[in-house]
Amino acid sequence: MPRDNLTADRIVRAAIELLDEEGLDGLNMRSLAKRLGSAATAVYWHIKTKDELVRLAGDAIWHEVEPPDLDATDWRTAATAHATGVHAMLTRHPWLVQAFGSNFLYGTGQARHNDLSLAIYEKAGFSAARADQAAATVLTFVLGSALGPAAQVSLNRRLGRNGADAEQQMADAMARATETAMQFPRLRERLGTTAATEYAAAPDDTFAFGLQSLLDGFEARLTADRAGRR
Repeated sequence: MPRDNLTADRIVRAAIELLDEEGLDGLNMRSLAKRLGSAATAVYWHIKTKDELVRLAGDAIWHEVEPPDLDATDWRTAATAHATGVHAMLTRHPWLVQAFGSNFLYGTGQARHNDLSLAIYEKAGFSAARADQAAATVLTFVLGSALGPAAQVSLNRRLGRNGADAEQQMADAMARATETAMQFPRLRERLGTTAATEYAAAPDDTFAFGLQSLLDGFEARLTADRAGRR
């Protein structure tokens, strides 16, 4: 039996803090136990493996996303709020984007938002099959939009290990990338008004622009479908 005051919930919360600070590579039972002021063996009483811990931590942070009230708003407002909330959550916890490609992720938190996403697009007027496609398209876009910031956090963490100057290494790399980009006319024109350190960054409001463009496309398809049924 466990011999301390640890609970699975307390362990998961500590794991989320550690993942936010150190990323997936920095999560191990020994470091987690130290953060909890406990022994690693005590952690194993509650959660058996690192993979299970990542799954539980990943599912827990889905509860940070405030679900829109579908009875009180139109489908586009709900879709925008939902996608924006998920994107903000992924930006706060960049390790989750990486975990999608390396861990089995599931649970009630994620399932609740998957179900809500389907409900949004069914409310818009899509059939169940089309709602599946719309929800998957938006989720893919949200994940892709969050990948850049997540990769940047991971890169900075890696570059800064062993006392290295991550900021200087990044500046040097961006200077080389900018020098290469200046060989191409459209990139050269844009770099004339953009700092070299921003060369790899997406333009402002790119996420909002892309999301609204997707929803515009959905709305146009719904309109065409309704016209075709007349």
